[in-house]
Parts: sequence; structure tokens; C-alpha cells
Amino acid sequence: MQYFFRKEKKMKLFISADIEGVSGVVHMEHTMRDGREHDRARMLMTEEVNAAIRGALDAGATEIVVNDSHGTMRNIIPESLLPEAELIIGSPKRLSMMQGIDETFDAALFVGYHTQAGENGILSHSYDSRVVKGITINGVKYGELGVNSLIAGHFNVPVVMVSGCQLLALEAKALSPNIETAIVKKSVFRTTAQNLHPARAQEIIREKAAAGIRKRSEIEPFAIKAPFHVEVEFLQPGLADAADISPLVARTSPSSITFTANEIMACYQMLRVVISMAGSALS
Repeated sequence: MQYFFRKEKKMKLFISADIEGVSGVVHMEHTMRDGREHDRARMLMTEEVNAAIRGALDAGATEIVVNDSHGTMRNIIPESLLPEAELIIGSPKRLSMMQGIDETFDAALFVGYHTQAGENGILSHSYDSRVVKGITINGVKYGELGVNSLIAGHFNVPVVMVSGCQLLALEAKALSPNIETAIVKKSVFRTTAQNLHPARAQEIIREKAAAGIRKRSEIEPFAIKAPFHVEVEFLQPGLADAADISPLVARTSPSSITFTANEIMACYQMLRVVISMAGSALS
């Protein structure tokens, strides 16, 4: 007698985790390593990531990789993370908030994200709140959500769920109408929000993560056509002065520089370089 065993189909999930969009996080004291409330925010962040992991497992995930994507990227508490996931922690990282992503993943989840610089929303900014006023690619403004979605799209990976405030949900739907959004708080002002209880926020993230993964075939990976014409507007001219040292950029205004890249990975890395150069002017 012959026995035939069905081979288990594997499903691989990527999670990029930020902190500003976590329920209960509203102030720089929550987000900075020397902030009095930072350790509390780290615990809340870790549990929201755990909620996304549980949702991924509910939907059949067999492999989960989590990338700590906030600040120094040493925020998630490793011993408190569910053991079903592997954790990328520390910096620098070649792909920053998207470190670890590649074409082997079936879907991506963004947890604890926030709106882009210049927009309303809790703790809104784009990569470095000290220097960046806005990022425009091919005439459209993008923040971390949009640019990181482009990196996932480069590897043909759809972003199927994001969590954060109600304004982030609108930003996400503008990029990807079928994406699932876990709204865990309502932004009132930039450092004021009406937050769900952490337990309820985590329930919603789990539900929305599972729902997004289950309908991943309905969500297109995010992409825009090359070449990529990028303009970065800084908060003041001295920051643009520092970025303007690069021979690959052109000055478009006292506070802005521009560059062009022919593929999205080069665009992403150049964007990180000019932001880092501008930040050096503050030291």
C-alpha cells in the first residue's frame, strides 16, 4: 500500500515595525531612547507586533521575519516577542526599515506606522523629523509608508495591512485601495490622540493582519514607473547645504535638492544618503 502525504505549503511574512503609530504613543518621550516613557512604549510596540504575528499565524504563515524599524532599531523586546518570529534588530541596515525583505516573501505588514512629514497625524514625519520637510517622487509626495511600500513592490511583495491612526489609514488607502487598515487611535493634534485600550488595539491588529494576508492576491504590489525624479525639501537651508555636497544632487531652492535614479533600490539608498548628510549638519 502506498501512502501519499500532502506537502505543506509554506507562507512567508515580513513585518516592518515602527513606534509612533502604536496605541498609547503620542510624544517624543515615548519615542526617544532617553525618554522617560520609552520603556513603556517599547512594551506596547512589542505587543502590537505580537498581535500581527498572531494574525499571520491565524492566516497560515509558516515563517515570519520582523524588522525593528524605529530610531536606533533596538526597541522590540526580544524575549517578549513570540517565538514563531525571527527578529532583525540593530543599525545600520542597508535597507533600513525594510531590511530583510526580498522576493521570497508572500506579503508584508507595517505595524505602528505614522503619516508623512507636513501632514496632520500623530508624530508625523518622514525618516528624520529633525531635517526633512517633505519628499516628492515623480511629482507625488510620499512618506515612510509610500517609499517603503515601493521597496516591497520592487520584490513583488504586496503590503496587505498597516496599523496606526485614522489619518495613516487614509494615506494607505490612497496608495492601495484594498489594503487592510488597523486603526488603533485617532489623531487629534500632532502630539495628542484618542487611543484604544492596548488590548483592543492588539485584537484589531490581529484581525486585520489575518484579513489582509488572506486576501493578498487582491492587493497589488505598489509600484511607480522609472525613472525616479526625487526632490527632498529640508526644514532650513543649512541642511540642504550639507546634502548639496554630493555631486549626484542639484539644488532647486534654498532648502531643497533633487536627484534622479533609474531603479527604486538606488533611489531608496540615495534618499537615505542625502537625509543622513543633512542630519550631519546638526552635529
